[in-house]
Amino acid sequence: MRIERVRAIPAVSGFFFDDQRAIKQGAEHDGFAYTGDPVTPGFDEVREAGEALVVELELSDGTVASGDCCAVQYSGAGGRDPLFRAETYREVVEGAVARELRGRDPDAFDDNAAAIEELPSAESDGDQLHTAVRYGVSQALLDAAASARGETMTEVLADSLGTTPATEPIPVFGQSGDDRRVNAEKMMIKGVPVLPHGLFNSVEKVGESGERLREYIAWLATRAPELGPEGYDPTIHIDVYGILGEVFGAPYDRAEVTDYFTTLADAAGPFELQIEGPMDEGSREAQIDAMAELREGLRDDGVGVDIVADEWCNTFEDVRAFVDAGAADLVQVKTPDLGGVQRSGQAVRYCEGTDTRAYLGGTCNETVTSARACAHVALATDAAQTLAKPGMGFDEGFMVVTNEMHRALARMQTAPEAPADD
Repeated sequence: MRIERVRAIPAVSGFFFDDQRAIKQGAEHDGFAYTGDPVTPGFDEVREAGEALVVELELSDGTVASGDCCAVQYSGAGGRDPLFRAETYREVVEGAVARELRGRDPDAFDDNAAAIEELPSAESDGDQLHTAVRYGVSQALLDAAASARGETMTEVLADSLGTTPATEPIPVFGQSGDDRRVNAEKMMIKGVPVLPHGLFNSVEKVGESGERLREYIAWLATRAPELGPEGYDPTIHIDVYGILGEVFGAPYDRAEVTDYFTTLADAAGPFELQIEGPMDEGSREAQIDAMAELREGLRDDGVGVDIVADEWCNTFEDVRAFVDAGAADLVQVKTPDLGGVQRSGQAVRYCEGTDTRAYLGGTCNETVTSARACAHVALATDAAQTLAKPGMGFDEGFMVVTNEMHRALARMQTAPEAPADD
């Protein structure tokens, strides 16, 4: 069997592209839109409709495998690739990518995925293709390999990475969007293991001295036992998009900062608390130094709050740098930013044997196809947690990721039936 044809089809993603720098600099909500001018190159508005590019691989037996090129909501921020435009990269997929893949054996996932990772991009003077392109094409290659082998995508990835897949669903992390109370209550009723993200992306939301964030965490800790199933013990995970760095500033191991984190831990009560992206220092090196400083300060003071790396932790090399420096309790493996899905798997594996756990993340701005592929990455690597995606409505993304894991586990755990006697 071989890959006969490659198609690229412009499509829509599950949310929007937002200019994070403009929002941090004061762009205000105007209904669902934002006022003000964009700051990040490539943006025409502060908030724009998300885009995706469907990649289809037609195999010689007539099977069609697919993957979706998509990029994170806050594209172009924190060291990420620039804003992804589907029409711009359609000709790349149907041109250079198609020429590379036509005639290849779809079973050879490792070789095929590596070829795409190594393919240069004329638009960037010989650098790799845009991460979104590598992400979507690798999903299609994984789907093609699974079809060729008659296996799940989890099994193909586990074979590629040399792992033993999980035998139970990976804990799913729900994200609330700005509707952070209603959606959190939905999560509690459904017994979501990790919640609720919260989208605390401005000083106004966090509070001038962090008081609004603390009040929200206390509300979560009170409401979860009221609404959750018997014995419900969720992990509280809040993303603050670097805003605590704006509220407090360096150094991050001083008493004012660690005392504040103590109040957050107290507000969370009996539940574990994870704070993602506490600051944004403008470069990988500075971010690692700040995160390590905060983590050490919290440890020295016995504060039971885990910190999660996000900003400036985008590529496999970034993940390695944060882990090696001991700069985080968890690193978010932000799947669209790593390129091929196999690279996300490698990043999760790099955390093995360290005191840093891997959170297989991504973005609300993905698609059902990419979310389903990532569910297999989570299972193949037994990640600490995985993101419910796409979209910001919570229910849909939680359904997509949870159901895909259950389907894969059922297929892997069902032994083939013995042939019937003649």
